[in-house]
Amino acid sequence: MKKIGIFFLIIISTNLISCSGNNNESKSTNEQQKINEYINKAKEENISNKEKKYIINQAMVLINESKNDDYKQEKLEDIARLYFDLNEFKKYKEVVEKGIKISKQLRDSLSIAKGFGNVGYYHNKVNQSDSAYFYFSKAEKIFNKVDPNSLKHGRVLMQMGQIQREFKDYVGSESNIIKALKCFENVSNKRYLRLCYNVLGISQRALERYDIAIDYYQKSKEYIDKSEKGKYQLALLHNNIGNVLKEQQKYNAAIEYYNKALTYDSLATKYPKFYARVLDNKAYIRFLYNDSTGLEASFLKPLMIRKQEKDDDGIITSNIHLAEYYQKRGNLEKSYIYAQEAKEKASQLNQKADVLESLLVLSQVSPSQEGLVYAQEYIDLSNEIQQQERVSRDKFARIRFETDRIEDENKIISRKNEILGISILAISAVFLFIYIIFKQKQSNKELEFAKSQQESNEEIYRLMLSQQTKLEEGRQMEQKRMSEELHDGVLGRLFGVRLSLDGLNQQRQGDGFSEIRHKYIAELKAIEKEIRLISHDLGTDTLLTDVAFIDVIKDFITEQCTIHKLDYSFRSDIDIDWEEIPDNKKVNLFRIIQESLQNIFKHAKADSIKVNFVQNDENIILTIIDDGIGFKSNKVKKGIGIKNITSRVQQMNGRVEFLSNIEAGTKVSISVPV
Repeated sequence: MKKIGIFFLIIISTNLISCSGNNNESKSTNEQQKINEYINKAKEENISNKEKKYIINQAMVLINESKNDDYKQEKLEDIARLYFDLNEFKKYKEVVEKGIKISKQLRDSLSIAKGFGNVGYYHNKVNQSDSAYFYFSKAEKIFNKVDPNSLKHGRVLMQMGQIQREFKDYVGSESNIIKALKCFENVSNKRYLRLCYNVLGISQRALERYDIAIDYYQKSKEYIDKSEKGKYQLALLHNNIGNVLKEQQKYNAAIEYYNKALTYDSLATKYPKFYARVLDNKAYIRFLYNDSTGLEASFLKPLMIRKQEKDDDGIITSNIHLAEYYQKRGNLEKSYIYAQEAKEKASQLNQKADVLESLLVLSQVSPSQEGLVYAQEYIDLSNEIQQQERVSRDKFARIRFETDRIEDENKIISRKNEILGISILAISAVFLFIYIIFKQKQSNKELEFAKSQQESNEEIYRLMLSQQTKLEEGRQMEQKRMSEELHDGVLGRLFGVRLSLDGLNQQRQGDGFSEIRHKYIAELKAIEKEIRLISHDLGTDTLLTDVAFIDVIKDFITEQCTIHKLDYSFRSDIDIDWEEIPDNKKVNLFRIIQESLQNIFKHAKADSIKVNFVQNDENIILTIIDDGIGFKSNKVKKGIGIKNITSRVQQMNGRVEFLSNIEAGTKVSISVPV
């Protein structure tokens, strides 16, 4: 009788589901067909962005009503891509998060990983590196389990490594880039391999592993083609190798590589900034091994080029080198002038490493009292830079820890939900069993009920014990993880700082600051005693003097928006290889941003600005958006600033679009071929 009852329940449920499915099948097919039509229409290039947004929104309404989660998940990916192409990044994130929620319901780990990676790309776009790294890390953990050798896994690892390198976490960057290389080995596009090896070379140079750095640069050279761009990339690589050899004090070998870089015939005309950099590097090598023949002119020539090209970063470097040159020649007055000029310009650009170098020279060439002031500034700034670097490295360790902790908490919650579900099913089964027995065996109702109740209580008690055990295991695992996480590089860093202070104290006995330094050393010793469990020494990081083009843009926007008290965001697609972009295009892009910001500051009355670089196929797309008062579209070509921007875009064979309306803000969209 029990089997017959269960059989009838199954038959009834199946019939209900079948009837419902037959009624909805036709409607579902029509909805899916309509969704596909909307998506295909939105991909057409001959309709405006406004129309595309409307069409995409219509598709989203139908997708939200769909009951087919597999189909829904697939189409949400298409919709997210469309929003991304329209620079609707908030909408993009919302759709991606919906997709992640459905993927979790479907237990589709690969789609969950893709979703987390896409959320990471969103945070990269809006200049939120911490959050980007957090989601890339979540994606990487899943890819590592379900699709470890895929291109998507490699790209996520490369994104993580690039972010870590930007924040000078060179050890962490190296680890992730090496993992990415394994994913790119069988990829037809060898550009990924060249970029990875170049990043590894930069990291190894910063970690003072010079021979390894050269090996990585040489491997990067294997993936450079013989095109015109390839010649420039090869010159860049030779310059990088020369810099490493300089650090090794292999001066003759370094000059050979600088000369190799200079053999590129069009270097001076097509890439004058880079040409000046190589000339200055070569002159500095001669200075280091005391080759003084015509050395002053060798330093002044790249400085002149850099001033002509308005290369502020290069001007700072040339001034520092000239200050060192005149200091060695005994001309302290000229040395002071060049060092002071370098300090002022580096301070304006907030380039603390260059400020530090100029302060060192000023402390040595200034009169005694003034020199002591500069020396103290040097010590304070050096400590500040070291603290910032330590915080940056610790930040990624904390993110990895938080990611692991959240995953473990989710596992515990999932386990609790499973236990709860099992409990509900068990209790339901017990009550169904009791009901059947009650109907069939009225005579022994009380006895059977008591027996069933006892079995139910035992089952619940067992599940409660199991749940308590799992919770206790979770707490123990969390305590263990937190204990391990406390082991970082703080003690080694403090020990190094104390040794530096000890050395400085021995060198500068009797200068009036010995007692103060003794006090600081004593405080450091006290701190070392309190940190007994921290023993790992990450090594000494060095600062790179070369500043990327994108850093110049970022610093300019930061400085200008700070002066005018505007909120801003800046993001550059990390896949853009700026080393391949000719300097004339970089200059034009910089001037366009400069002109646009000036227009916003003068006329827009805006509260916030967004500047983004995106690479789309063979084009770089620059968008500048403000939330100001806007202007009438029929006057878009009448302003001088607008004409200047249009002229620069035409010089680069690009396209520019101005979108604005009264009280609706302004968007400038520029597409330039690479």
